[in-house]
Amino acid sequence: MQITGNTILITGGNSGIGRGLAEALHQAGNHVIIAGRNQQSLDETTAANPGMASFVFDVADEGSIRPFAERITTDYPALNVLINNAGIMRAENLLSQPEELEDMEATITTNLLGPLRLTAALLPHLQRQPQATIINVSSGLAFVPLAHTPTYCATKAAIHSYTQSLRFQLRDTNTQVIELVPPAVATELMPGASKNPHAMPLDAFIAESMELLKNNPTATEICVEQVKFLRNAAERNQFDTVFNTLNQRRS
Repeated sequence: MQITGNTILITGGNSGIGRGLAEALHQAGNHVIIAGRNQQSLDETTAANPGMASFVFDVADEGSIRPFAERITTDYPALNVLINNAGIMRAENLLSQPEELEDMEATITTNLLGPLRLTAALLPHLQRQPQATIINVSSGLAFVPLAHTPTYCATKAAIHSYTQSLRFQLRDTNTQVIELVPPAVATELMPGASKNPHAMPLDAFIAESMELLKNNPTATEICVEQVKFLRNAAERNQFDTVFNTLNQRRS
C-alpha cells in the first residue's frame, strides 16, 4: 500500500487507534472518511482535521451495511482503501454468565460479523479500482489470549484467520490485504485502559505503524516491536510462558 493519494474509509475512526490512524493518514495526503456511532466524537474529529469526512454508521447493524456501502461508494467513487478498525472489548466471567449473553454476542457482531459484512459489501467496488487495500485490525491477543476478555480474543483470532484466507483468495487481483496487529495501546477501549502502565502510548503506536506501512508497501502484516512478544510466542515455542505471564499480570 502506498500511504498517500488514497481515498480511505476507517470504521471506528472517531476514537482510539482508529482516530490516530485517520489523522496520520489524513496528514499523509489521503482523503479520509471516518465512520462511527457517536456523532459528537465524529464531529470533533473532523473539526480538528479540515477536509476529513464522516458518517454515522454502526457496523453491528446488519441492515445498514449494504445501504451504507452503496452511499459511500456513490459519494466517493475513488474509495480504494477499507480499514476495518471498529471494535469493542468487554470483560467476561465465564463461570457466572447471565442467561442472555449480550456482551458476548455484541462483541462477535461488532468485531467479527461487522468487518466480514462490510468487506463483502465493498469488495466489488474495491475490485474495480486500479489498486485497492483492505486493512483488518486484529490484536496481539489473537495469538495469546487474555483470559479476562475471552470473546474479544476469539474474535481477533478469527479476524486473523479470515484475513489470511481473504489475502489468499485475492492474491491474483488488484486488492492487497494487510493485517494490523496492535499490542495493548493506551486508549479507552476498556474503561481505564488508557492508564495501563504496560500499554504502548497511542502516538508511538501510530508513528511506528505508519513508518512500517511506508517502508513496507507490500507488507502482509504490520507489527510494531512491542506486539512481537505476543505475535511470535508460538513460533518461539513460548506460548505457555507468555500466556501465563500475560494472565498472571492481570490477576
